[in-house]
Amino acid sequence: MVTQQQAPYQQLTPELILSAIESVELHPSGGLLALNSYENRVYQIELSEGGFIIAKFYRPGRWTDAAILEEHQFAFELQKQDIPIIPPIMREGYSLFEYEGFRFSLYPRRGGRWPELSDPDILQQLGRMIGRIHAIGRTARFEHRKTLSVATFGQASLDYILENEFVPAEIQHNFSLAAQSLLDQAQITMEAVQPYMIRIHGDFHPGNILSTGDEFHFVDLDDCVMGPAMQDLWMLLSGEQYEMAAQFNHVLEGYEMFCEFDRSELALIEALRALRLVYYCGWLARRWDDPAFPQHFPWFNTPRYWEEQMITFREQLERCHLPVLDLG
Repeated sequence: MVTQQQAPYQQLTPELILSAIESVELHPSGGLLALNSYENRVYQIELSEGGFIIAKFYRPGRWTDAAILEEHQFAFELQKQDIPIIPPIMREGYSLFEYEGFRFSLYPRRGGRWPELSDPDILQQLGRMIGRIHAIGRTARFEHRKTLSVATFGQASLDYILENEFVPAEIQHNFSLAAQSLLDQAQITMEAVQPYMIRIHGDFHPGNILSTGDEFHFVDLDDCVMGPAMQDLWMLLSGEQYEMAAQFNHVLEGYEMFCEFDRSELALIEALRALRLVYYCGWLARRWDDPAFPQHFPWFNTPRYWEEQMITFREQLERCHLPVLDLG
């Protein structure tokens, strides 16, 4: 028998989705478009009175109600400060709804395109936006969401991969050694810096930033955590050390208009990249029983994939020993 954990969205039929929307006294026309999302399920719903809304159905068992509501509260805090976040829609005082065992929230539809990160003006503008987010993030703490650490994001992912025997036996030892060495180095760096943990977006990659011309807005606080400020900044950087230093100076020029940046966190860039590499492998492994994942990630869990990750981990370990970015 297939369990909800193995196929969490098997019962999430178009009929159920439309009925869920009707349960909060909205009137869908029947128009339904699945949007690109794997962790949750997200749909554009056409309303009979005109216009569209976005419905996000949360992956069963991933977050508690309290953790989801804490995410929503953070979004509302940011919105009150005119920070360009897309918060959930409130219906009769509620932002989280449940229908037939599925929890969901609703959002207004907003369009946009990914930003061009090679433009210094855009980097500075994004820095201002993140600085404003972090200024609010520092004013309180999450009580129900995770704290980013090597243990929670890296070690837990590696342990899951090994305990569930994803890696072929013939390379398991060398893979484990490469991954553990990388995590150990990340832990050394984190302990040396001891960053101050604040409420952050947690997954501030370009796909979660949308441009509408002269302005930006960001989406998806689904991964918000307690973490170091650098976690929301390093994914804007790419290239060689000197290129990343130039990019970060542009980001920092905007960021420090609203929030002070602790430059000791520059040492975290490669450690945080290391955690993301291991976490991503673990994320795919944890979701492999979901039928959508083999369909959309057919290259995962092949011998070649694990061999390539082992090489990537070794290369990243070398990057962890590079000098800290020199901002000049």
